Amino acid sequence: MRIGILGSGVMGAKLGTIWARAGHEVVFSYARSKQKLEKVAREAQGNAQAGTPGEATREADALLLAVHWSRVDDVLKQAGDVSGKVIVTCSLPMNADDTDLVIAHTSSGAEALAKKIPKARVVSAFGTVPSEVLFGVFAAKRKASRPSLVYCGDNERSKAVAAELIRDVGFDPVDAGPLRIARYTEPFTLLIARLAYEGDEGPELAYRFERFGRK
Repeated sequence: MRIGILGSGVMGAKLGTIWARAGHEVVFSYARSKQKLEKVAREAQGNAQAGTPGEATREADALLLAVHWSRVDDVLKQAGDVSGKVIVTCSLPMNADDTDLVIAHTSSGAEALAKKIPKARVVSAFGTVPSEVLFGVFAAKRKASRPSLVYCGDNERSKAVAAELIRDVGFDPVDAGPLRIARYTEPFTLLIARLAYEGDEGPELAYRFERFGRK
């Protein structure tokens, strides 16, 4: 696939790098400087390049939205027409100082995003794990037991694209249902963040769901 990265901070840079190394064509965009984008693309080693949000969007099969909630409108404006695009979002609707959700319980950041761009196909994924675990999961992807990653969305074809990208990183994709389920997965992210960043064992944390009782 050709994947456009809208937001090449820590999460966007790591996921884009992994997808490039997994064989996808990746365009990194929206960072503090062009030099940073070029450095990220160079270090990704695969088929990766730096570009503007518009260039990242234009021929993309999928887009990753990975910016702070305060930057969503700006990056979407720069991206241009996203009609029909699969947009995988890991942008959590946090306030300016990252202390609380600004959308919760009766809606979600993913649903608010879908309302902003009604002609795009939004899937919520990757927000429920810390960026520090991504390279470790990718390195261990050939192991039989993979960590889980929940995702949700309203379009089955778009969810299939997201599931493929989740597998490419090394997670077992867990379909949580329609996009409104992000009302539960986004607060769950705050639990994961607390365990990752306020615990004693470091932020390289993932989770796995297991089923019991089946023959």
